Amino acid sequence: MLSYDNVKDEPLSFRACTGLDKPEFEKLLIPFRKAWNTYIHEKHIKDKIRKRKYGGGRKPILSFIEEKLFFILFYFKTYPLQEVIALLFDMSQSQANVWIHKLSHVLKIALEEENLLPERNPQHLEELLAACTSLEFIIDGTERRRQRPKDPQMQKTYYSGKKKAHTYKNNIIVDVHERKIQYMSQTYEGKKHDKKICDEENLTFPAYCILFKDTGFQGYEPPNVLTYQPKKKPKRKEHTEEDTFFNTLISSVRVTIEHVLSGVKRCRIVKDVFRNTQECFADLVMEIACGLHNLRAECRYAKL
Repeated sequence: MLSYDNVKDEPLSFRACTGLDKPEFEKLLIPFRKAWNTYIHEKHIKDKIRKRKYGGGRKPILSFIEEKLFFILFYFKTYPLQEVIALLFDMSQSQANVWIHKLSHVLKIALEEENLLPERNPQHLEELLAACTSLEFIIDGTERRRQRPKDPQMQKTYYSGKKKAHTYKNNIIVDVHERKIQYMSQTYEGKKHDKKICDEENLTFPAYCILFKDTGFQGYEPPNVLTYQPKKKPKRKEHTEEDTFFNTLISSVRVTIEHVLSGVKRCRIVKDVFRNTQECFADLVMEIACGLHNLRAECRYAKL
């Protein structure tokens, strides 16, 4: 049986199972415990007529808060089949399903308590970015595969010609220096264009900030924002030395967002083909994966 106690003193195994180091886990454990207690009070105690005090009866398999956090982080990091994680944690598949959805919401609340989740409301974006220490940002789109829908119309909607697969898509905005995800768009079908998402969400930026983007955002020019984008090669011509040098400079900055997305996709739940069909769960797991990346960035890059 896999448990927190079995791996807590093995740094490499612990990181492989959770995606976090022990100090990062312990830092997250504090708001997670608070979020769990709030969840229990709201769902099982408040306004409930009970015959016995909460906590009576048979004890759950995940009895301690450390085991609960370890369980949900293990699921996000490795993304096993529910039958497999049930076998590893000595429970039934139905119990595993209940724990996964319950603890996912608690984990989101914990990350939100620590201000680690990206902003989702475009109307609050300008104020949020203006408070950053640097006014240099990168915007990019990211796709992740999902199972092929059964409905023919949904197959067309979610099919991405770029990835040659059925996908979900999000736009994210990253702070160049802090390497944290400051904003994440809503989750859209894979065929939707990056620029169209920005246009529909009507993003607003602080005046005179710098925004780095790729050719997927060709023509996207927010007002009072200085944008930088690689120059395309002219038809039947080659880049000039100046264009090549300019593109190299842009790429040296934009590589940061590739590293950030790589950090987000340490959680295999947003890297492998997404299997869960519960409504809105695809959006929730991406938001949590971004929050976990922000936690690592806050703990690790602050030391540099």
